[in-house]
Amino acid sequence: MSQTCASQLLRLIEAYGVNTAFGIPGVHTIELYRALGESPIHHVTPRHEQGAGFMADGYARASGKPAACFIITGPGMTNIATAMGQALADSVPMLVISSVNRRDTLGRGQGRLHELPSQQQLLAGVSVFSHTLHDPAALPEILARAFAIFRGARPGPVHIEIPIDLFDAPVAETAPRPVEVFPPAPAPAAIARAAQWLSQAERPLVLLGGGCAAAPDAARALVERLQAPALTTINAKGVLGLDHPLDLGATMSLPASRRLAADADVILALGTELGETDYDLVFDGGFHLSGRLIRVDIDPQQLGRNQAADLAMVADASETMTTLLQALPEGHRDDPQDNSRATAVRQALALNEDPELAPYAPLYATLRATLPEAILVGDSTGPVYAGNFLASLPAPRRWFNSATGYGTLGYGLPAALGAALACPEHPVVALVGDGGLQFVLGELATARDLPYPVAVVIWNNQGYDEIRRYMAMHEVPQLGVNLTAPDFADLARAYTCRYRAVGDPASLGKALAQLGDADSPLLIEVDAAAWMNVLPYQK
Repeated sequence: MSQTCASQLLRLIEAYGVNTAFGIPGVHTIELYRALGESPIHHVTPRHEQGAGFMADGYARASGKPAACFIITGPGMTNIATAMGQALADSVPMLVISSVNRRDTLGRGQGRLHELPSQQQLLAGVSVFSHTLHDPAALPEILARAFAIFRGARPGPVHIEIPIDLFDAPVAETAPRPVEVFPPAPAPAAIARAAQWLSQAERPLVLLGGGCAAAPDAARALVERLQAPALTTINAKGVLGLDHPLDLGATMSLPASRRLAADADVILALGTELGETDYDLVFDGGFHLSGRLIRVDIDPQQLGRNQAADLAMVADASETMTTLLQALPEGHRDDPQDNSRATAVRQALALNEDPELAPYAPLYATLRATLPEAILVGDSTGPVYAGNFLASLPAPRRWFNSATGYGTLGYGLPAALGAALACPEHPVVALVGDGGLQFVLGELATARDLPYPVAVVIWNNQGYDEIRRYMAMHEVPQLGVNLTAPDFADLARAYTCRYRAVGDPASLGKALAQLGDADSPLLIEVDAAAWMNVLPYQK
């Protein structure tokens, strides 16, 4: 018996747990779509391949599981490259399956449809692994490598391109045998030394990265056993739960948290790259560690970057937290309820009184009061930058955005749609600016097609205000940043979406409360100028 390479591909990825694919069909992928018609994999059609990548990104961040993207040769791949770059920067798993020209034409420069000199080389720069399939019999091996990376190494986009003459090639029909991969565990000697240092520490500090999102209970138990203040990266927000007394959030760029870090005598950094977009958002190189640094990362290369470690473990952060917790003595702190160091820093931070952050505090208070279980997905826009400091979440995977890592625009709406597909039990809110939304207006049609309503909160400040203010700060002429926004009410009608205009927290709360009243997307346009004028700190 035989099957086609395309049908084998779908059977294999389904066996690995992939049940959703995002893509736009084309003449080079019709044989893949022929096989997809007989597959249980759910297909979603975005309006642009970049949207497909962002949707797969949001799906993976919300669920912890990769989705697939089915992408056409040439322009489809250059379109998705930006989304792959964002996923690569934030270690987000994504399986990108593309077509490529026939094997006998590759690299010959004959002017074929969608031809690139080397599509694989182009995409290798935004992939953790990129491969051209030359033999359909090798497909099980290549997919096993892909999912070994997703489950046992630092994840990111994997790109597999299949020549168009192979999609309908016959292959032997065999039962899929997905490999179960266990990530690396910490070395016992390293755990013993880390436990000794931490138990003897007088001023311990824990740095929790996105690698801890899969084990919130272990993270919470560990910081409580150590009675150590914890700083979380943006992608680890919520890992300690809502308003945990030891959680200082993603405040590493602020003076009070930096003083805490510099004063710590032992620092445990788990699943964090210690990179600029979490630890130095003011770009002054001011985050310093003077105590002993214990680093845990699944990527050995990362252990040599950004901050020099005194003890480095190549290991899964979740497994390490569980093992380290067992090695630490119980009750070794004099007062297990002493949160004084964290309390002092929190008081010094005074986030709700910070003039840069205070205008957005009512936004997050309203979201929390109205939709406490929501997944909040952000673009690069002022309220999201503020929310990276202000937002407190009840669980991990409820807050992610493109205002970190690669830092692209146009991410918020399509990533929110991916999150809604992955977690239909949670309301989903996209937080976007009027400028960033215009990168992906077509995805409002995708939102309309989905069975789950998504709220799109548009912070309308008539242009690229973050860049406008940065230009003003550096005395640069404000060119190219003052945009005329579309009439969002008319736009909502054109896409058959609901629309509300708001200018204060009370009206925002009333609008958000209507999210579940219908299945259509809900566009909420916030007049940024009106919002600023009605709040008491402006009077």
